[in-house]
Amino acid sequence: MKEQSPQNARPVRDVAGCGDSAHASETFAHDHDATSCLITMRDFLRYTVTQFERADLVYGHGTETALDEAAFLILSELSLPIDQLEPWLDARLTMRERQSLLDLIETRIVTRKPAPYLIGQAFIQGYRFHVDEGVIVPRSFLGELLAGGLEAVVDDADDIGRVLDLCTGSGCLAIIAADQFPHADVVATDISDAALAAARKNVEAYDLAGRVTLQKADLFDGLDPKHRFDLIVCNPPYVRSGAVSDFPPEYAAEPALAHDGGQDGLDLVHRVLANAADFLTQDGILVVEIGQERDAVEAHYPGVGFWWLDTAASSGEVFAVRAADLSDIKAA
Repeated sequence: MKEQSPQNARPVRDVAGCGDSAHASETFAHDHDATSCLITMRDFLRYTVTQFERADLVYGHGTETALDEAAFLILSELSLPIDQLEPWLDARLTMRERQSLLDLIETRIVTRKPAPYLIGQAFIQGYRFHVDEGVIVPRSFLGELLAGGLEAVVDDADDIGRVLDLCTGSGCLAIIAADQFPHADVVATDISDAALAAARKNVEAYDLAGRVTLQKADLFDGLDPKHRFDLIVCNPPYVRSGAVSDFPPEYAAEPALAHDGGQDGLDLVHRVLANAADFLTQDGILVVEIGQERDAVEAHYPGVGFWWLDTAASSGEVFAVRAADLSDIKAA
């Protein structure tokens, strides 16, 4: 599915008062000749990787290394396909493009904000989404599973008539679900007004307002159990509170509400498991991402038939469970 109205506007890069910028500012103060010395994309790629390595940045918002981050920022800033670096490496840049890239590199180092916030977009499985600082940067393992139609647990995509996406954030999973299950109506909920505002932009960009309904809700609160779903997906906050307080600046820049899962990381997961049966059809399926808490979940719910769904980059971080097993949890 092609995006209908790309989000081209980029946020203003305001670096005032953001973090400890003394070292980064000093570094760039000695690079006045960079705009004349750095000519090609290859030059900027090498330079950016060097600066990022020296600044000891933290990644994980769609990239995992300084090289990947540098390529992502440079290609995005120049409005080039983010998966096509090689054709452009020897392209010469205009003076304006060089200065724009230098500003972007400096902003990433000084503010320590995730790269997607600086360019206003993030990607999952080839889908592009608008993001801003009111919403967590989308990077769920559920994105890969949904993009494959959840084939491990869904026999026929045409049988999925209603989908619920809890904690929708940017709306990314709801949009992928709408694309992969063509006959489904999707309800996407979140407790955050800022997240819903970002989700609304993405739903409109993909021209899905007729199939994806956004609703403010605290998990299931406010939803009518008379309206059952064939599939419920949820990527809730599941980071332990202690870990949230120790976040590096890149992760601390995101809304804490989107990360903090309580003392054991499972506050919202327990609520989802306790109530999902009331909102699933008889043969419905719940799919939830829980991070590194598989052992804790299995210990808390012994005997439940969880299916653990692996992805290219994860093992045992997403489970699926049928409605019948959820009924057993509720009865217990």
